[in-house]
Amino acid sequence: MPADTSTTSTIVLVGHGMVGQRFLEALAERGLTATHRVVVLCEEPRPAYDRVQLTSYFSGRTPEDLSLTDLAFIEDHGIELHLGDPAESVDREARTVTARSGLVVGYDVLVLATGSYPFVPPVPNKDAEGCFVYRTIEDLLAIEEYARRSTTGAVVGGGLLGLEAAGALKGLGLTSHIVEFAPRLMPVQVDEGGGAALLRTIEEMGLTVHTGVGTQEIVVGEDGAVTGMKLSDGSELATDLVVFSAGVRPRDQLARDCGLTVGERGGITVDEQCRTVTDPHVFAIGECALAADGRVYGLVAPGYEQAETAAAAIAGDASAFTGADLSTKLKLLGVDVASFGDAHGAAEDCLDVVYSDSRAGLYKKLVIGRDGTLRGGILVGDAEAYGTLKAFTGSVPPVSPESLVLPAGAGAPVQLGPSALPDDAIICSCNNVRKSTIREAVTEHRCTTVPEVKKCTKAGTTCGSCVKVLGQLINAELEASGVEVDKGLCACFSQTREELYEIVLALRITSHRELLDRYGREEARGGDGCEVCKPTVGSIVASLAPAIGASTYVLDGEQAALQDTNDHFLANLQRNGSYSVVPRIPGGEIAPEKLIVIGEIARDFGLYTKITGGQRIDMFGARVEQLPSIWARLVDAGFESGHAYGKSLRTVKSCVGQTWCRYGVQDSVRMAIDLELRYRGLRSPHKLKSAVSGCQRECAEAQSKDFGVIATANGWNLYVGGNGGATPRHADLLAQDLSDAELIRLIDRFLMFYIRTADRLERTSTWLERVPGGLDHVRDVVVHDSLGICDELESLMAAHVSHYRDEWAETINDPEKLARFVSFVNAPDTPDPVVAFVPERDQIKPDLPLLSIGLRPADDVLEGSAQR
Repeated sequence: MPADTSTTSTIVLVGHGMVGQRFLEALAERGLTATHRVVVLCEEPRPAYDRVQLTSYFSGRTPEDLSLTDLAFIEDHGIELHLGDPAESVDREARTVTARSGLVVGYDVLVLATGSYPFVPPVPNKDAEGCFVYRTIEDLLAIEEYARRSTTGAVVGGGLLGLEAAGALKGLGLTSHIVEFAPRLMPVQVDEGGGAALLRTIEEMGLTVHTGVGTQEIVVGEDGAVTGMKLSDGSELATDLVVFSAGVRPRDQLARDCGLTVGERGGITVDEQCRTVTDPHVFAIGECALAADGRVYGLVAPGYEQAETAAAAIAGDASAFTGADLSTKLKLLGVDVASFGDAHGAAEDCLDVVYSDSRAGLYKKLVIGRDGTLRGGILVGDAEAYGTLKAFTGSVPPVSPESLVLPAGAGAPVQLGPSALPDDAIICSCNNVRKSTIREAVTEHRCTTVPEVKKCTKAGTTCGSCVKVLGQLINAELEASGVEVDKGLCACFSQTREELYEIVLALRITSHRELLDRYGREEARGGDGCEVCKPTVGSIVASLAPAIGASTYVLDGEQAALQDTNDHFLANLQRNGSYSVVPRIPGGEIAPEKLIVIGEIARDFGLYTKITGGQRIDMFGARVEQLPSIWARLVDAGFESGHAYGKSLRTVKSCVGQTWCRYGVQDSVRMAIDLELRYRGLRSPHKLKSAVSGCQRECAEAQSKDFGVIATANGWNLYVGGNGGATPRHADLLAQDLSDAELIRLIDRFLMFYIRTADRLERTSTWLERVPGGLDHVRDVVVHDSLGICDELESLMAAHVSHYRDEWAETINDPEKLARFVSFVNAPDTPDPVVAFVPERDQIKPDLPLLSIGLRPADDVLEGSAQR
């Protein structure tokens, strides 16, 4: 209930960003919202949102998706939130704040959470048309609008936000450049080695990086708009859009104007309680504050700690902010980058343990004290171990440092379980939550799931990098307490995916409903299932279809209702509601006549064409009602579905092999075609990728695939469990010098064993590390038939091969199936008006307003949008 404003004290909060919202939550937790009037003056037109994830707007997320503010929370606690009405002046003598609207609010306690502003270098024409900063949603809206008439963009600054901004420009279709004054990217977070690994990966994405140079001048045309940049090395860069992301400065002008003490380089000076040193009635938190240790913190985690500290001080509780952990883990342009502790080894007597693989874009460095204490580290390309390593910082790990940096497949990496972490290890640095707090949430507060522990402790609620370790800790604590951990697939099934696979195979169950009614949890029987079990069971049934007597066509009967969106329409849904079409091109080999057919189809249907990394051609921009017509022309030309939409085999890449290459020792193209045609359409727990290289030069990158083949003078080497995606992993050698028949037999066994035992959405790389015994166990089963199941595995694969049917051909020949391919069920001939395009580089791109994707006029009566 709101406090009685006539008799209660008033707390005024200036600024409603992430730190401001956390301060409000801290007030509520201490009961201060019930005893005080709380007024918030917010400059932006919307309440607090997740600025850390700002760039995800360009991936289609809405303001509502990123909002940190539950308006019910604001209402329930009687908080007076004034949006778009910033504070303009403070009268400390009268203890009043005046807002832009003229509103004057008296205060007993004033909390400044005004954040920071982007630093723009003082170069000529910095304010010209086409120059932007990258800080708020409004900034992104302006950038996206201007990018519509631009072709090239440049970002000044190669730090965290700079790389995100460059990625956003690239995503908007611009040729993108990054200009960084320091000799490497992300100079604060990574060292020279980490910067080199990051540079290589980013340049491979098509971005151009200029390091060791500064911006001297923004060049403008006669109309005053940006046309280029002059750099400090004398070179010029042609660009028509510039984003400044060269750091931030504390936003402390309001404090300066009312006479509060600020630091020499900015920041409102505060003590350990976050109270200003000038006025005991005024606090400052977040990026506007110069903390008692003399540092302005630009990360959200220290800001949260300051918010908690200020709330505690206002409540009369003992608390102090004396410094914070600056560890960070981010995914920049799809690349994992993390640093923790003394990442640069600034302390004396430090030793570095380094693993570097420039080809794979991997760099890992641990800083170790002479006594064996882990002091910090840097991870680029693979930050899987970040949560565990960060928790061990300041202690001596129970294993050698070398074993902690070796990647899977390059040695014998040690997997440290949560039991190895000390109780005082910080699991969530964003919210300063220790392992002991997590354990108490389980043992004392009876929390048994990650969401429950998140709610109880706030761990994992900010950046999310600790969620995996959080789950491990919860399960370990439950098991240690004698509680049986529910490892069921979902709320509908207590069995794992592997157990459900065995049930389906043994009892020849062909429907999700029958499986749910017979083996589901009691409370789920008779229901429809959930979004976890339906596609999972659908995949199992599809994998086993010939063996259990089910239809091999995924849109038959009940199977159609179990599919994810992509499988449901046999095409990949894109961000504007259109679809992409990818015909199979086995081994990457294609005749000129077929190339011409693809070109004619793309021209006739106005599709965007792109050559993929899997050696085939992707056609984007098809409306749902156009799909059958496109497929018909492809099928007539001898093409079939490439299954780019399914959790199944995607491609088998190849080099040209001995047929053309003077280094080749085997016919890699022939083998790749044979493998792709054999395993096409094979549904599995996750997508499958493969490649065949004709010699040890490895041009097809087979060691980064789920199963990869490399030619030798004596036959073929088979590698398994590789991954070139977000978590790179070198594949492991399973067998060598195999004949054609031996190779195919082992791949048959490997794939069916993986399909049989993997978890839902588990890639072969993760599965290989998870299964007890790892590669040795898989080799025993697949090569040496230690379980006596290889005949069955081969039989299941043979059944798949003999029963394969092209899903596109099946669809276009069935009028009943064709009826689903419409945008609106009540207006089948009406195209979706949201699916629109604009020209770009002689092709098209989605006409996608950043925050209005999918919005239709209020009087639109069309309903039943099929692809939603």
